[in-house]
Amino acid sequence: MRSRHLAVAALVAATAVAGPAYAATPTNTKPLQDAVKVGNDTSGIRAHLKQLQQIANQNKGQRSTGTRGHEQSADYVISKLNATGYFNVRSQPFVATVWNELAPASLSASPAPPSPWAEGTDYLTMTGSGSGSGANVPIVVVDFVQPTQQASTSSAGCEATDFTVPLTGKVAVIQRGTCDFGLKAKNAQDRGASAVIIFNEGTLGDPERNGIINGTVEDYGVTIPVIETTYAAGRHLVDHPGTVSYATSTRTDRMPTRNVIADTKTGRTDRVVVVGAHLDSVPEGPGINDDGSGTATDLEVALQMAKLGVKPVNQVRFMWFSGEEQGLLGSDYYVSTLTKAQRSSISAMLDFDMLASPNYAELIYDGDGSEFPFPGPNGSGTIEKVFQSFFDARGEYTERIPFDGRSDYDGFTSAGIPAGGIFTGAEEHKTADEVPFWGGTVNAGLSGQYDPCYHIACDSYPSNINNKVLEIMSDAVAHSTLTFAQTTSAVRGTDKASSTATKSYDWKGDHLKR
Repeated sequence: MRSRHLAVAALVAATAVAGPAYAATPTNTKPLQDAVKVGNDTSGIRAHLKQLQQIANQNKGQRSTGTRGHEQSADYVISKLNATGYFNVRSQPFVATVWNELAPASLSASPAPPSPWAEGTDYLTMTGSGSGSGANVPIVVVDFVQPTQQASTSSAGCEATDFTVPLTGKVAVIQRGTCDFGLKAKNAQDRGASAVIIFNEGTLGDPERNGIINGTVEDYGVTIPVIETTYAAGRHLVDHPGTVSYATSTRTDRMPTRNVIADTKTGRTDRVVVVGAHLDSVPEGPGINDDGSGTATDLEVALQMAKLGVKPVNQVRFMWFSGEEQGLLGSDYYVSTLTKAQRSSISAMLDFDMLASPNYAELIYDGDGSEFPFPGPNGSGTIEKVFQSFFDARGEYTERIPFDGRSDYDGFTSAGIPAGGIFTGAEEHKTADEVPFWGGTVNAGLSGQYDPCYHIACDSYPSNINNKVLEIMSDAVAHSTLTFAQTTSAVRGTDKASSTATKSYDWKGDHLKR
């Protein structure tokens, strides 16, 4: 359960942030908030969302990295920005390594489990897996540890010494635990394994440590099949060592793609404010909430800043990243190209990924680490406070979420750049104690998720957009963007957050690393 923060409407005025302790000069953002409208099919944020949906419709229902749908999405954003004359607009090309599963995995065992295992319920191909198949292949269980109520107690497969028998022509069965899945799989591959099965840890009372993992072995040079399973399926193999039959079908492509970058032509270039969203969808759908909602909102904020003739004190850099769904590729690439001086010149990174979830939450990243044990870089707490003051003024109930490595802020925080953002929820489920504040649905099915269409085809326009929360969130985007654009105070060094990102992230985008 996240920590909660109950809004107090009397804290601040709706059009200003708190005083100098927040390191952000009070700014009247109401004109920009008023100009940025949710709109309809022909104007405002929804008009951009409709256009993104039409692009997806023309491209097999998706706008994923390296595809024509993504290129057309980038062209649309660029054309809108160029028409203003307010921005210096450019594309930043790079090559994305894109992994795709071509067919569902298969997995069976002898001795057989009580009920046949089902793909998607008991096992999945792990992201980054190679292709291959085998029939009646002997298994080797690697250093199993009996689960307790404490997570990450198993170091199985993390060291070469864990592999005490030859693996050539065999399948390594390895428990989740203390090191990256990719390291476990690569160690087994280096010792001749024909495939790897990584099963969940089985931590007592923790559903996330018992079900499907949603893991990745990318970036480790793994070329053999890697299948992830529930703890129950893995435990069957531990208790009944025999043979397995398996198959995976995958492909990894290197695909040219691009980030879109738009800088205001004025403002201090030694205090740049980055305002980011990701432009790509998953291959399974058009990506209208994830992250068309962030893309369209940032675009409308940029267009209305131009229309109002805002003269920012600090340069604003709007960015639409590619490759987020494959593991934050575009944002990581952008940060990797920065010199030390360029990194130092970015005063804040504001990340807007999913702003219109149908069964929404109102969530703020915990920049100062006061509610989770891993603060962002110095200044992240300042960003958090600006958002909190905005929601307090609206009388909105909010909750904190941690910097967990699942969105494009990750490359920035890892480089020591202050970051923050807001979020309306993805695949997690709404709880009964949240309903009095946000309304919505509570159940164990898809409709109980904050976004019932997360990463599937129904993430479409107009059905998967909640106008009520999009109006609130778009005002927050306008408010925070203009606040940091106009502040004459330094953002860094005035809060109690760490000088660098302190968490060793378990996530890379939407895939667990361990």
